[in-house]
Amino acid sequence: MIVQLTKIRYFSEKQEKIIFAVEMDTNMTDIGKQEKPRKKRWRKKESKPKEKPVYLPNGHLDDFVAIDFEAANAAFTSACSMGLVIVRDNEIVERYYGLMKPVPNHYDWYNSKVHGIKKADTEKAPTFPYLWDQVKDRVEGLPFVAHGMLFDQHVLRALHEYYKMPYPNYKFYCTHEGSKKYLPDLENHKLHTVSKYFGYEMKHHHNALDDAEACAVIAMNIF
Repeated sequence: MIVQLTKIRYFSEKQEKIIFAVEMDTNMTDIGKQEKPRKKRWRKKESKPKEKPVYLPNGHLDDFVAIDFEAANAAFTSACSMGLVIVRDNEIVERYYGLMKPVPNHYDWYNSKVHGIKKADTEKAPTFPYLWDQVKDRVEGLPFVAHGMLFDQHVLRALHEYYKMPYPNYKFYCTHEGSKKYLPDLENHKLHTVSKYFGYEMKHHHNALDDAEACAVIAMNIF
């Protein structure tokens, strides 16, 4: 509360005396003890449950795109090569391979050891938008398949977001999960193991095009 001083006059015979009465103003707040502003109570937004990825198609796939990326480092935007195999009526009709400049533009030694691509190989390579412009019309409306689809799906989305390109929310299915379901007795479900089971002998494992074609062969047999 604020303490107000109020003048009160009264007169004696010789002089006017002024005294100060103490008046308490209950409608005012004490300056020294101002009320702290109330903190707003934020209601926790109800988070929508995350949709679980759908790894397998509901029916048979006659037309699809098998895709594979190789990365220069741990960033999803660091794709340094891309392989695409387009399948129509259960037949391979097109193959596409391209190197691209990764983002960020540095190579982890282990990644280079796996796929054999080094910084010098992509120094003059185009960026992702140029490569995607060559194929986007050919893959329009087709579902994608990949062996371990979450990685390739994340890479494709991250590259679209990084370059501010509209992402059509491509549908993805996973030949790795499919092979585990339909071929449970295989010794393992690695790409080269499953593709060999279907008669495809990989010659350049971790080359994006060879990986994409092996994936396409598996998808044609299990999806």
